[in-house]
Amino acid sequence: MKHIKIEFKWAIIFTIAMLLWMLFEKTLGWHDEKIADHYWLTLLFFPIGIFMTVLVMREKRRRMYRGKLTWMQGFLTGLKMSVFVALLSPLAQYITHNYITPEYFNNVIDYSVTNDLMTMKKANEVFNFNSYMLQSFFGALIGGIITSAIVAIFMRRK
Repeated sequence: MKHIKIEFKWAIIFTIAMLLWMLFEKTLGWHDEKIADHYWLTLLFFPIGIFMTVLVMREKRRRMYRGKLTWMQGFLTGLKMSVFVALLSPLAQYITHNYITPEYFNNVIDYSVTNDLMTMKKANEVFNFNSYMLQSFFGALIGGIITSAIVAIFMRRK
């Protein structure tokens, strides 16, 4: 447990940051009147995720590896955090869609169908809680693996 404590702590911080970001998006109207721009505006969270990956590797390097870090150690640190974030993502989705923005699915389905982006059937298949749980789980894993691999290059120290 001692070896994953730092990664778990940062996964919790990351999940809280995601929930705050959802609140930010909701507050700015990206889940209702400005939903047309939501798909690209939500990408603005990426720098925050990258920054947190830097922070977890920096802390791990400082506390566990005496200021040294190989690429593999950095990558595994980011990977562990990503696994924890992925495991916490269903809870984050539950909080998001039940408390922060319960009308999001209805709004995005309505927008997609009204603007002929997809049929009602397809929109209902794509925009629902189960779909978003899977998307957030696998998105956290895949995004975390890629981010960890890149950030580890810059965080290594001999």
